Amino acid sequence: MEIEQMPESFLESSEEESCEDLSGSGSDFEVSINHKKRMKLTAPDNETLARKRPRRNMSEQSSSQGSSITPPASTPSPVQKGPSRRPKRQQQKRGEQREGRGAQHTADGSLYEAVKSGRSALGTVVSEWLESYKKEQEAGLLELINFLVQCSGCKGRVSKEMLLDMEKSDIICQLTQEFNEESSGYPLSLVGPEWRRFRESLCEFVCQLVRCCQHSLLYDSYLFSHVVQLLIVLADSQVRAFRHTSTFIAVKLMSAVIEVAVTLSSQIEVTKRRLGLEKNKDAKNRASQKVEELELSYNELLEQQSEVGSMVNAIMKGVFVHRYRDLVPEIRAVCIEELGRWLVSNPATYFNDSYLKYLGWMLYDKQPLVRLRSVKALQELYKEEAFISRLELFSGRFKERMLNMALDKDPEVAVEAVKLLVLINQNTESVLADEEQAKVYSMVFAAHRGRASAAGSFLYQILCKEVDGLVEERNGAFFSFLINFLINSQYNGRGEYLVDSLWDVAGVELRDWETMTSLLLRDTEDEEGERDKYETALIDLMMAAVRQAAEATPPERRTQGKKNLSMKEKKIQTQDRRRITAHFIPLLPQLLAKYSADVEKVKYLLRAPLSFDLDAYSSNTTKSLDRLLSLVCEIVEKHTDESVLTECARLSIALCSERYAFSSRAHRAFSQMLDTQVERFSAVHEALLQGTADEDDLYTATASLKRISVFVSSMDVSSWKLLDQCFALLKSTESFDSELMVHALACSAFHLLWEGKKMMEYDLTTTSNKAGVRRLKSELKTFFDVCRNCLSYEHAEVRDQAFLVLCDVLLVFCGDVMRQRPELKPLAMNPGDALHTELASFLMDYVFNGYDNNAGEDEDEDEEKDEEKYKEEQMRKMKALQLRRKQLSGYCNLILCGVLDFQAASDIFKHYSKFNKDYGDIIKWMLSRTKFICPVESAKTVCLSLQQTFSSMIEEQHTRQDFTELRELARLFAMSFGINPMLIRKPLLSFHQQGIHFALQGPQQEDAPPPNLAFLQVLSEFSFKLIQQDRMQLLEYVKDKAGPLKSQWLLMYQRSLQSGLSSVAQSPRAKRRRSTSATPAGSVREGSWLGDSSISQMPTPALTSTVMRRGEAQLQHQDGDRNQDRNQAEGSFTSPAPGSQGAADSEDDFEESFLQRKTQSSRRRLAPSVSSESADVTSQLDLLSMIEEDREDNDIQEEEEEEEEEEPEIEEYEEYSDDDSVALPTNRFSSNPTSLETLFD
Repeated sequence: MEIEQMPESFLESSEEESCEDLSGSGSDFEVSINHKKRMKLTAPDNETLARKRPRRNMSEQSSSQGSSITPPASTPSPVQKGPSRRPKRQQQKRGEQREGRGAQHTADGSLYEAVKSGRSALGTVVSEWLESYKKEQEAGLLELINFLVQCSGCKGRVSKEMLLDMEKSDIICQLTQEFNEESSGYPLSLVGPEWRRFRESLCEFVCQLVRCCQHSLLYDSYLFSHVVQLLIVLADSQVRAFRHTSTFIAVKLMSAVIEVAVTLSSQIEVTKRRLGLEKNKDAKNRASQKVEELELSYNELLEQQSEVGSMVNAIMKGVFVHRYRDLVPEIRAVCIEELGRWLVSNPATYFNDSYLKYLGWMLYDKQPLVRLRSVKALQELYKEEAFISRLELFSGRFKERMLNMALDKDPEVAVEAVKLLVLINQNTESVLADEEQAKVYSMVFAAHRGRASAAGSFLYQILCKEVDGLVEERNGAFFSFLINFLINSQYNGRGEYLVDSLWDVAGVELRDWETMTSLLLRDTEDEEGERDKYETALIDLMMAAVRQAAEATPPERRTQGKKNLSMKEKKIQTQDRRRITAHFIPLLPQLLAKYSADVEKVKYLLRAPLSFDLDAYSSNTTKSLDRLLSLVCEIVEKHTDESVLTECARLSIALCSERYAFSSRAHRAFSQMLDTQVERFSAVHEALLQGTADEDDLYTATASLKRISVFVSSMDVSSWKLLDQCFALLKSTESFDSELMVHALACSAFHLLWEGKKMMEYDLTTTSNKAGVRRLKSELKTFFDVCRNCLSYEHAEVRDQAFLVLCDVLLVFCGDVMRQRPELKPLAMNPGDALHTELASFLMDYVFNGYDNNAGEDEDEDEEKDEEKYKEEQMRKMKALQLRRKQLSGYCNLILCGVLDFQAASDIFKHYSKFNKDYGDIIKWMLSRTKFICPVESAKTVCLSLQQTFSSMIEEQHTRQDFTELRELARLFAMSFGINPMLIRKPLLSFHQQGIHFALQGPQQEDAPPPNLAFLQVLSEFSFKLIQQDRMQLLEYVKDKAGPLKSQWLLMYQRSLQSGLSSVAQSPRAKRRRSTSATPAGSVREGSWLGDSSISQMPTPALTSTVMRRGEAQLQHQDGDRNQDRNQAEGSFTSPAPGSQGAADSEDDFEESFLQRKTQSSRRRLAPSVSSESADVTSQLDLLSMIEEDREDNDIQEEEEEEEEEEPEIEEYEEYSDDDSVALPTNRFSSNPTSLETLFD
């Protein structure tokens, strides 16, 4: 076959333009797309070409209908692979038109606006752009490049001259100077629905672009070559906006290209198979033309695959391997997210340990977002059964880390980690041992519902494996395994948590009320102890399931966001409630009669009617209701346990509600029961006062009064006139049992509250009601005197009860509500200063000073203790802490409701730091509420608390440690003021004035300064919050107050006020760094790195990571800092950690720079200089300040995280803690590395 020679001019021009397209990018990583020299081929004669064209068109038509073998007609031939080149004359003629259209496209920003709005069909947008690109390549490419720049939030534009004459790195450097420094945000970092749609549209735009170009322009070595080069250079920039946007687009582009590569691989396999079949035919049946056509298509597909592979490798080596360990967590997250997609979409290429190791390493990342994306990517891999065998090595290497992530401090990461473990346990065998499984499913008792639900799925999966083989009584066996799990767990008695965790996956089994009740009512011959535990756990689970079905709410202490039930869920809930009511109304009396003597069981069973549809008692016969009421009254007679009596009282409230027709019958039954209790108490009352009562009389009085005190909160018992009898007991000189006095205080308080409630419903101006008001006030005064005496009682139970009931009564009768309403003013009481003093003394003696909050027993002693005794001791301490928190909350309510003055809160605020672990949330809530009510008074109260603490330190000969704790307390208060300087201006000014007055007061001798002058150092902790005008005003104020006084404390405080003023006229100082030199602190502080002669001679840095890092290292070395070597080798997988920077300044700064960094913007603003040389330096430093934005933000975030301590939850899980750097794990655990370690090295 003769082949004609192609024109040499065409080949030469094509090769020249190909080389120009790939000319130096200025980056460390050049695009490795293969540009093979086209061989000078001879074309076939016209007859052969004419004979081939119809067959080619037919193949193209068939490719559009099904899995094509050859590309469409738009695909360039193997000979002419690049874009079609016009003659030079035609290019010159249309040059001016092309420049005009290119400028119009660039100026319009039509691509950016279309993607940003999200209202246009992106397929149409891409098609229109491709039409313009095919007409004018340079103009179209310029529009696309400016679109990428606009997506980064940059105001600069790339012109045609810049694109032709400048390197890519120089273009990025010039664009950086035109970047908007007024705002740190850029499109990908902004929040809101508009910018979320922009991210989605940008991703879709990239996918559509690749999809539309997959048959032609993707292989032209011009368009995507320039785009990939630009993205690599942008991804290597030090500007976060450029780096983030380019990385996002690059990895999305790579995902789309990988889809094309997968399609090409399938086409190559089909073409290769067809070609082999055709060649295997004998010469008679073989179609030589078809063989040639298949060979041509096969070679063309191979070249296209090579081009796509080169593009993917360029993005992988130029972007991914550097940005997956970027300082910005969002960049790391998008890299890991796309890597997971690559592994799933093209497992033949990427599903190997060389790429899986990145997912494993990112499980150790310090940012929750990155860990979350890595876990979700692994979930997609473990869902595919075909991948399981290839994940064995990965599972063994990172199994321990995945188990630890189930206890991650971020709830969302922990939830997804547990879901990942569920997939691993479901699709693999013997990967998780029994001990490892126990660590996972024990989290069904966690406080976070999402984590508990995920663990419930894990537990349900294990239970189903045990019972799936059983055909009969499957649910019975299921409950047996579940009850054994609950009994053997350390959280026995928390069935509501277990049911809530399993509800989403085991709702069908847990709604089987028939099986549960049949298991309880049947007689068995099991051992008494084992049977008792089994029945208690089963009743606990059954009542928890009943409550969950009827109310659809999680347990009390399990956190969950607000959830609105759908119509379908409400319908299911109504149906479940009806089923529960119909099933349990006839069976509940049987269960109560069987277990009436058991405290634990009857306590659970009494909760069942609260989930009923109680209207059913009105429609049915009265036998069930009468039986239930009689059984409840019998249970009250039998038990004195407070938990059982409380459940009976709650049930009485529900049954006595006036909304039901049977409420009168229920009220009559409970009233008769209380009549009996009052008669018993009255019968022995006189004997108690006279001291002639025996032990039986004392027990009868205590038990009866206890039952009355529980029911008095739900029923008005004022008609029984118990108040005088209780007052007589409390005033008596006889020594009574503390339990009796506690219940007497409760009955007295509720009697007064019921009387006050009735008085509020009457007209208090009438003569008859005025007498009732006077009587009530007299009773209140008596009650206050009795409680004052009880606050100093020898028994702690009596003291605690007296404080609680006193707070409740004061809140009702002495609060602002009673005084502000004219009709209730006759009932308002003034308790007096003496009672206020007693309350404050009780708070100091028994809430803040009655125990050691850091007390702990020696570990050896703990080991020697019996486990049960240790648990009881811990429970006792927990209950005591809950009681103290309740008392502190009652005292805070007295202040907020106006019973006590704001100054009384100073006794609480001064313990904020010392008791932050136990009462930190209450005190913080108190601070926020006082600021809301009166900001100025709140600030003065905070200052008063600091003054009181300082005065006590002076009197007690304080140590340096005490003063450090006081400054720490001042820092906590300073951070609580808020971040809006205009809102806190007036309170903060009053705070400083009061503090200055306190520091400078006192008798001044000639040689001795005021005794409180050191308080100015505490006051200086709040100076960074002041605005410039207030600093000047306070400087004049302190000079006027101090007069000729000279002191280091006064000088420190003045410096703290002047620091904000000097920064306006001077250039900002650099971030403080540790200095290893012997330079005096004062000289280091006063020197400005702006005036360094070495910096003024520094050239403008090129925006590549290597050059910039070297420039920063040189700058740090010139400032006296440590120069940290960074390993840039491609084989190193440990990311560069930010240099540790501490404070090397003297105490004169009192950490002012540290505090200013929390309120000032992270962008450094440099003052303009006069000379042209300094102006050049300023522009360079502006660039450096924006480049260092990431590190400053990271430092500030770390400093804020160190100051904030989260309150621990009910259960303390392991908290994830890594280095501040994005340090990747090492696998060198021993001196002799194994083959597995070598593989992941």
